Amino acid sequence: MKKDTEVNMMHGAGGEVMGELLQTLTAFKHNNAGGIGLESLDDGSTFEIGGKTVVLTTDSHVVKPIFFPGGDIGRVAVSGTVNDLSVMGARPIALTCAMVIEEGFPIADLEKIVASMDEALGEAGASIITGDTKVVEKGSIDGIAINTAGVGVIDEYIIRDKNLKAGDKIIVSGTLGDHGLSIVAAREGFDLGDQLKSDVAPLYTMINAAMKAAGKDSIHAMKDPTRGGFAACINEMARKAGVKVVVHEDKVPIRESVASAGALLGIDPLQVANEGKCVMGVVPEAAEKVVEALRKQKYGTNAAIIGEVVEGSGVVMLTRIGSERFIEPPLGDPVPRVC
Repeated sequence: MKKDTEVNMMHGAGGEVMGELLQTLTAFKHNNAGGIGLESLDDGSTFEIGGKTVVLTTDSHVVKPIFFPGGDIGRVAVSGTVNDLSVMGARPIALTCAMVIEEGFPIADLEKIVASMDEALGEAGASIITGDTKVVEKGSIDGIAINTAGVGVIDEYIIRDKNLKAGDKIIVSGTLGDHGLSIVAAREGFDLGDQLKSDVAPLYTMINAAMKAAGKDSIHAMKDPTRGGFAACINEMARKAGVKVVVHEDKVPIRESVASAGALLGIDPLQVANEGKCVMGVVPEAAEKVVEALRKQKYGTNAAIIGEVVEGSGVVMLTRIGSERFIEPPLGDPVPRVC
């Protein structure tokens, strides 16, 4: 395949094409502070301060449209960073916020975005403690872009996305595809009433409850299925661990409205972003306890065990009719600019 010489939209979509760009973007020789470094391509990196393991992550957000059913760019900005910390087992402490704002952007919309961010921070028990603002000429960007970086501490144990082990049960914390399909519906002006709504939410409280229910070191791997959706997420986890994942189609929670919208638009719900879900690999003896703990939480009511880890490679789905098909990682998210 011919190598791209210019950046295109597929490079930012979280799939296989983005992986090629990351080879350039992560080519720093100074990329590690003594813990998990940039080269790991995990949800965050770590370093030690005063005997405590600290997790650091950063994310930029260019959502279109800025306001959508179930949330807005501000809620995505906080939730995305909180969730990157949380899936590594960290308790979110503090965030930064940098905004690049287009000339002419309504102040009233800024007020709504800040209020939304503040609400999400309250749910996560974190604070924004420093920030930066730049204003650029009209037409330079599409309204507003927000960067948030976050710091969290490990109270229990660190969780990586690469540590799936044969025998683990695969758990998802809820329905898949909600965010991506609600974004594309809003973007294209489809009037579907309240049928499609983003799942964007900060997950620390839910994940902390699951960790406590599981017991120490019982959650082997965890990741949030954002760009590229569940398909990109589970393939990355399987590839890094050198294992095979078997998924049972009849166990995968997908809302009927999401499945219908996906079929109408030709979009696989497994390949679009989620902003309020996590994927876990859990030791079998703790799996039911984890699901029970998740279902008691506001954002985990549809949690389910959907598969297991076996020896081999790749990700296979056992379909409802008894056949098998591969769940391939997407080349790029079919819905760009979702987070």
